[in-house]
Amino acid sequence: KKPQMIAEQLFEVLRILNSFEIKSDRISAECGLEVKWGVHSAGDCRTQWAVNAAATTLSILVKGRFRLQFPSQEILLCCEGDYALWLPGVPHYWSAEEDSVIVTVRWPSVSGDSSAIKN
Repeated sequence: KKPQMIAEQLFEVLRILNSFEIKSDRISAECGLEVKWGVHSAGDCRTQWAVNAAATTLSILVKGRFRLQFPSQEILLCCEGDYALWLPGVPHYWSAEEDSVIVTVRWPSVSGDSSAIKN
């Protein structure tokens, strides 16, 4: 399926199941779930460690090649549907090795939950 079709289907399922309010490329809900559709050009990266204090995070590759770095391991998402799941308090950074689309789901969605960590 084309990435846009996947996104539309995902948004529709989430809207139906949880009465979501859709705002541009993010979905937020009273239940505290956040879904982000991320489009990254090859070479895009965040090289500074970041951590979410409260949110568990699930990142799913829709297309491309995307690398996630954690303190104890590196994960390469290279096949459609590859995913990484990590708990609150786990530092990470990322890089897009090819043009990539990533769906990121966080729960609970808490404003200001993500913070940078000095390298």
